[in-house]
Order: sequence, then structure tokens, then C-alpha cells
Amino acid sequence: MNKPVLDIKDVPSPLHWVTLSLQHLFAMFGATVLVPVLVDLNPGIALISSGLGTLAFLFITKWQVPAYLGSSFAFIAPIIAAKASGGGPGAAMIGSFIVGLVYGLVALIIKQAGYRWIMKLLPPIVVGPVIMVIGLSLAGTAVGMAMNNPASGEYDLLYFSVGLVTLAATIFFSIFFKGFLGMISILAGIIVGYIYALFVGIIDFSPVLEAKWFEWPPFIVPFVDYDVKVTLDIILLMVPIAVVTISEHIGHQLVLSKVVGRDYIKKPGLHRSILGDGTATMISALIGGPPKTTYGENIGVLALTKVYSVYVIAGAAVIATVFGFIGKISALINTIPPAVMGGVSILLFGIIASSGLRMLVDNKIDFGSNRNLAIASVILVLGIGGALIKVSDQFQLQGMAFAAIVGVILNLILPGREEVKEDMFESH
Repeated sequence: MNKPVLDIKDVPSPLHWVTLSLQHLFAMFGATVLVPVLVDLNPGIALISSGLGTLAFLFITKWQVPAYLGSSFAFIAPIIAAKASGGGPGAAMIGSFIVGLVYGLVALIIKQAGYRWIMKLLPPIVVGPVIMVIGLSLAGTAVGMAMNNPASGEYDLLYFSVGLVTLAATIFFSIFFKGFLGMISILAGIIVGYIYALFVGIIDFSPVLEAKWFEWPPFIVPFVDYDVKVTLDIILLMVPIAVVTISEHIGHQLVLSKVVGRDYIKKPGLHRSILGDGTATMISALIGGPPKTTYGENIGVLALTKVYSVYVIAGAAVIATVFGFIGKISALINTIPPAVMGGVSILLFGIIASSGLRMLVDNKIDFGSNRNLAIASVILVLGIGGALIKVSDQFQLQGMAFAAIVGVILNLILPGREEVKEDMFESH
């Protein structure tokens, strides 16, 4: 490991502090804002909840783990389904809060029983295909946003050109730029697409001009603002996705450990980082933001800059929180055409699916084995096909959630299960 420019507890000078923190903010900005736009939540609240969630994570991990928490893509489809179930955003927030409680329960078990059991429960042959389902099941959403006129919901070549320009720009930045510009390829693609959309005349700036500089965001307090009860339906829509996000979290902790030269699985402990992730998700749910997860983009910034200071991460969290209260920033985000977000989503959702495939390849999963073939095939078809178990209106298990649970069960009951390596998640 190369010597860090700033180690975990090093405090940068004020000017460097602000600059380095803004760099982390830009790295996570595009993806964190994209999630609430896709599920019709307020992007300002997403920024505030990511900042508060990150500060909570840093506190719980004893200021030892330099990780930034942003919006989780894994919950896009479940949030949309929970809102459509009749409970509106309140139902989605209650489901997210319960997911955070599940994280806490898993953290407690890991503290008592160690962490190896969860790695055996979630091997690559289960997690890889489920990650692929997350990306592929959202493909229709991305393409629809990219090529349809939002006013009519029908195909429009002008809007599709905006989506294609955004997609091309995002690919260009991710392929041809190394270093920081490569890290913020999502944000750069959105900016290029936005400029093109402005050029072709599909952006209305009046909401930005009318917005106040300081504005109290429309926070959602699910247990107060909405008369929504905790139902089995909400639980089954949201909670099973924790199978994927916990495995994603473990992968990020393993990669982060290698980047900064520490073993975060053992110290401060996987139980602490998972609890931090869960606490951030609960905080987010209580104010109307999407569930939280550690961000690979920000780990990439750490690897690139060799600046590991938790104070820089905390600075990014504070700036994100402040940005959420600036009305003109939230209004500007809301002027981004769906075609721009659709264009960048085509690549993003494809990358999610490809990362699941990469996990299978990197872990040398043998598809000559009928066992592995059966598990992966069933997960993919059940998840993408939208299979569900519906006993009543109050008991419904569908899509990704159903596929993930079936995958875990098949892995446990089918003969020939192999031992799982500790570094199995490093590819994701």
C-alpha cells in the first residue's frame, strides 16, 4: 500500500478541506440525486439524508471508516411498488425504516456469532444473479424515460436524442477520462445532456427563478404525515432486498479495507458498519429520503487521491446537508428532463447488471454444474419476469424480493454447496 496523503484521522487545512470534500460530493451527486428523481421523491431531502446518514455512520464506526453513504439503487423498484400499493410515499418510508431495523438485527447477530455465517448465506451464485435482476428489471424504466415525451408518455425523437446524447457523453467520460473526471462521469454526462436539452428548448427555468435561496424541504414523516399501517405487504416488498444491499455493503468494506490498508471487517467490525448503514437508512426514512448504502464512487475517489481522512468525508456530508436547504439547487435538479436521467440510467442500470455478471466471473462460478445453473436461472427468470406469491391483498411476495429468497433457499437445500471465500464480494 502506498503512503496516504492524509490518513484516517489527519485534519486537512481549511482550503484543502473544502476542496477535497466538494470532490466527494461531486462523485456521489449524480447517482444520489438520480434515485429520488426516478421514484418521485424530493432530491433535496435525498441530499440532506445522505449527509445526516453519513455523519451517523462515521459516529457509529468510531470515526475509523471513511465511507460516504448515498441513495441505494436496489430499492428503486420496491419503492415504486410500495407507493403504488395505496400507501403513497409513507408506505415506502415505513418499509425503508423496517429495512434499517433488519440491518440492526443482522448487526447484533454478527456481533454475537461472528460474520462468516452471512458470507455462507449470501454466496456469489445467489448475490450475482440477484444484482443482475436489479439492473435488468429497471431496463424498461430507463428506456421509457429516455425516449418518451413526459407530457404525452409517447415516443418522441427529440427527447430520445437528449437521452442518447446524455448516454454518449457519460460513456465518453467513463472511458476516455481517467482520474477525477472519470470518477464523476455520471455527473458529467448529466451536465452535457442538460446543456443539449437547454439547446433544443425542452427546459423551463422559471421554477429556478421563482425558488428561494433558503427553503425548508417538504420532509415526509411517515408515522405522522401518513395514516399508513405496517403491513406484511410492505415488509415483503422492501425487506428481502436487504439480502442484496448487505452483501453489497460487505463487498464495499472489503474493497475499502484494501484501499486504506486496514481490516474493517474486524475493526471496528462488520457489525458496526452494517449498523451504521441501517441507522442511516432509518434516518432517511424518517424524513422522506431513499434508503442508504456505501458508495463505490467515493471509494474510487479515496483510491485515486489517497486522501483517507474521515474529516473530509464528514465535510462532504455537511455540504450535502446544506445544499438540501438551498431551494434554487433543488429547483434546478427538478428541471432536469426525464430524458437526461433516462439516458444516464441506461448505462447505470446496465452496469449494475454487469457487476452481477462480473461477480460470477471473478469468483469462477462453474456453470457446467447443474446446481449453479439451476440457482442462477431461477433467480433471473423469477426476478425479471415479475413472479409473485399472492395469498391475499395483505400477503404478496414479488419480483426481486421473491427471487432473492428463492435463491437463498435453493443454495441452502441443493447438494454440492462449496465453501465461500472471504473476498468473494470484492468484484462488486
